[in-house]
Amino acid sequence: MKYIQDLQSFASSAWVPASHVLPFSLKDNFWEMGDTGPCGPCTEIHYDHVGGGRNAAALVNQGNPDVVEIWNLVFMQYSREVEGNLLPLPQHHVDTGMGLERLVTVLQNKRSNYDTDLFTPILDAIHKGCRAPRYQGLVGDADVGHVNMAYRVVADHVRTLCVCITDGIYPGFSGAELVLRRILRRAVRFCSEVLQAPPGLLASLVPTVVEVLGDAYPELTRNANQIKDIINENEAAFLSSLERGRRIIERTVQQMEPSTNFPAEVAWSLYGSLGFPLDLIDLMLEEKGISLDSAAFNELALEDAKRKAGGPQAGQPGSTNTQLDVHSLAQLQSSSVPATDDSPKYAYTLGQHGQYEFSPCQATVLMLYRDQSLQKEVGAGQRCGVILDRTNFYAEQGGQDSDQGYMIRLGQQDVLFPVESVHLCGGYVIHEVTAVETLRVGDQVQLFVDEAQRLACMTNHTATHLLNFALRHVLGDSTEQRGSHVTAERLRFDFDTKGHVTVEQLQQVEQVVQDLIKKNEVVHMAEVPLTLARRVRGLRAVDEGYPDPVRIVSLGVPVENVLTCDSKAAMQTSVELCCGTHLLQTGSVEDLAIISERQLVRGISRVIAVTGGQAKEAREVGQCLAMEVDSVSLRMQQRITSIPEMQNLSKEVGQLTQVVTSTVIPQWQRKELQTILKALQRTANTAIKKLELQQAEKKAQILLAKYCNQPVIIDTVPADSLSILMKVVNQLCDKSPGTSVLLLSPQASGEVLCACQVSKNCLPTFSAADWAVAVCTQMEGKAGGSPIVAKGSGNAKGMQGALTTALEFAQSKL
Repeated sequence: MKYIQDLQSFASSAWVPASHVLPFSLKDNFWEMGDTGPCGPCTEIHYDHVGGGRNAAALVNQGNPDVVEIWNLVFMQYSREVEGNLLPLPQHHVDTGMGLERLVTVLQNKRSNYDTDLFTPILDAIHKGCRAPRYQGLVGDADVGHVNMAYRVVADHVRTLCVCITDGIYPGFSGAELVLRRILRRAVRFCSEVLQAPPGLLASLVPTVVEVLGDAYPELTRNANQIKDIINENEAAFLSSLERGRRIIERTVQQMEPSTNFPAEVAWSLYGSLGFPLDLIDLMLEEKGISLDSAAFNELALEDAKRKAGGPQAGQPGSTNTQLDVHSLAQLQSSSVPATDDSPKYAYTLGQHGQYEFSPCQATVLMLYRDQSLQKEVGAGQRCGVILDRTNFYAEQGGQDSDQGYMIRLGQQDVLFPVESVHLCGGYVIHEVTAVETLRVGDQVQLFVDEAQRLACMTNHTATHLLNFALRHVLGDSTEQRGSHVTAERLRFDFDTKGHVTVEQLQQVEQVVQDLIKKNEVVHMAEVPLTLARRVRGLRAVDEGYPDPVRIVSLGVPVENVLTCDSKAAMQTSVELCCGTHLLQTGSVEDLAIISERQLVRGISRVIAVTGGQAKEAREVGQCLAMEVDSVSLRMQQRITSIPEMQNLSKEVGQLTQVVTSTVIPQWQRKELQTILKALQRTANTAIKKLELQQAEKKAQILLAKYCNQPVIIDTVPADSLSILMKVVNQLCDKSPGTSVLLLSPQASGEVLCACQVSKNCLPTFSAADWAVAVCTQMEGKAGGSPIVAKGSGNAKGMQGALTTALEFAQSKL
């Protein structure tokens, strides 16, 4: 309330009528960044477009288009803690959130941001480049065909694309890059589908955006050509997918029964294989008056998430459609079916703007495998293994997950055969496929790898090599790899160790990796004869398990230099034998965070790490948790005399401990925070015990004065907990050794606590456990303990009777 009064006082001094200062609830006038973190009350400035001196107070925060917020001042003065409570920040500041476009709308006396000169040149340029009517500012039902919405979407999105690309964020597959990719695809879809524009419209708008924003952002002018190139490249790729997706939807709808939901399996293929956002699928289906089977789609998404989280379980047999049995393998070989040429899996390059470009691959179906038998034909709806003459799919091997993606039959662009997993067996690469239509030997197919998943695996595999080198560098050359597993989500690495890896060592390992990433070393790869590979100094043991020739992956040093006689290059960088797919430069890893480290068995440790945006997010979350721990630590240092307050602090420490243990953050930071929290928990427990003893001592003194040297003390005392009540009993018996004590403490909840202790002089005739049971039974409760001390609880309705029972029981035993 004081906050509102201060504002009204300020408004009055600034010649603002008091009636224009409006109080609102926390919902409207308290800003928070999330469930936890900095927050505070806020002051919004609203503008009435109608004006004329009318009183528009009733229209503020009511969604009225004429009364809009143009500025928001947040007084950052609190921190929202995990428990939900607010704590003052050590430093206060004001966060000013002015809406530039909204302010320009006011200054130019317009009703919409899109009517200002920040947008009108772009909207005019869109009209010149498309076949749609001119922009009219229509919304809702009046906007027939969503044409005006499409204008707004494209104008807004092309500005975003220009500024982000100039700042070095390109459309990609994770984090901010993935968001930008979706923004670009949404804009392309509105250009193509709604505005009926030819390809290239989006890039053609870049000069207009530069003209509008170039003075404020001069780097836009310098990078205009690069922005256009990147937009055009991504647009071309998506338009191809968009056309294929439209055909798939059309074909599926034609084959559907009337009044049925769109099949979730087809939608999942569009989503997973072609990269269609779910909202785009919904929109395209909505235009045809049908809906997606959302429940089935969500179930497929859940199954996929579980598969990615769990990975292949140890000892779990693979699919019978991807693991060739010995008889089928022999039949393939005797029939002279050639082994699969999988060299195209290494056919990728770095594009002009740093993006990876994967070469297309065309192949022929050589054989189909289903139910442990080779087949020439597989019907629609059946799952099978497909053996091709060549493939660009990576088969699961060397600890790296297999690729996923899809294949299409040549000349039949509207049928996708999703590739769910890929395995290698006896030189044959088996693609696990669900046949959408009949698939036959001799079919010509085109293969499309899921580029996002492949790139994520490449990133994590190269990061695994960096991690291996860093561990050897920090822990010593005797550190040997014992196993690894690379997925799109994370990497796992097992290695020899003499004990737990310390916090300092974890930090050093991450730092070594960071340095290699910053150097942006070239990743050199080449196949060499096994006899030459054996000569490389520093390379881990080369046994007969490797093929001949063998593939060498070297970071920063060309393979030919590594092979030079007496070269020590392999001692100074990462050089490994590896058949996996890798990045071409280490800088693409961006970041690595070790999020788990534990000993599997004595002498072998396992670390789990994440890279790129996941690593950055782990560090940010770690910093937030560190701030919360610091906040608790500061409060713990304050002089707290209230037991409930200290108990709440202790509870908060316990909850923070659980969060730190279970949240994805750097492992070195987890260990540091766990150490701090463990000390804080001890401090809290000690403080609570001390406060309880002080409180118990005061209560005991009062009772001792009341019952001076009497053999039995039976009474009621106020106590916040059974722990305090027990301490009062202990204090009485310590100071009066010959006295037996039973105390009851009624609680606000209607419960009555009971604690008692019997003098050793009264044993074994007098038992504390029997005494407590007799008393608590009278209160319809329970009790237990030893002959000397016992405790229990009951109902307040029987407390008076319980006091009588307590006295009668004691008298009968003394």
